[in-house]
Amino acid sequence: MAGHPSRGHVAALVDHTLLKPEATEADVVALVVDAVELGVYAVCVSPSMVPTAVATADGGVRVAAVAGFPSGKHVPAVKAHEAALAVACGAVEIDMVIDVGAALAGDLDAVRLDIEAVRAAVPAAVLKVIVESAVLLNLSGERPLTEVCHAAAAAGADFVKTSTGFHPAGGASVRAVEVMAATVGGRLGVKASGGIRTAADAIAMLDAGATRLGLSGTRSVLDGLG
Repeated sequence: MAGHPSRGHVAALVDHTLLKPEATEADVVALVVDAVELGVYAVCVSPSMVPTAVATADGGVRVAAVAGFPSGKHVPAVKAHEAALAVACGAVEIDMVIDVGAALAGDLDAVRLDIEAVRAAVPAAVLKVIVESAVLLNLSGERPLTEVCHAAAAAGADFVKTSTGFHPAGGASVRAVEVMAATVGGRLGVKASGGIRTAADAIAMLDAGATRLGLSGTRSVLDGLG
């Protein structure tokens, strides 16, 4: 992205996120109120918080929910049902976590079938696939990351997403976003999420090819853009 993106441009690419286990309904209400004020694209919440987010948003902002979060070690049918329940409650986007171990083991069929199960359960929702890019890159390099991105595309995903933000390996990196964008950019969106705390971080991710940002400290990031 050439030049300095405007606050409004960046806000329109943000999923304003609250996935902490200790989040209360009051916290989610505050998240949605902030989201509307900030002009972000969506809020992203835990499945149990979707009804509160939808009721508070009242159409003022999109609601996304996670599935199989944060470990990805859920049976595909469970991830699919969790996603379907969230959509039934009003979520319009689903951010699902892959089985990272299957990806590291090279079992791309398992990864693809997992994503396909969720895709089939929520055919009308925007489906983002969280790949834990820091784990894949740190343990095995770029190949498994590119393979997982190809598997997500084959399974009908709309986005690939770097991270849950909960793994000790870390969150989004410029390198990961560059690899993901080079692999599926133009076909799938690329969401950078996890550890993006400043305007400079956000701009770096957009420059690397991200088309969506997952932020928890959204106001601070946007304030850095003036």
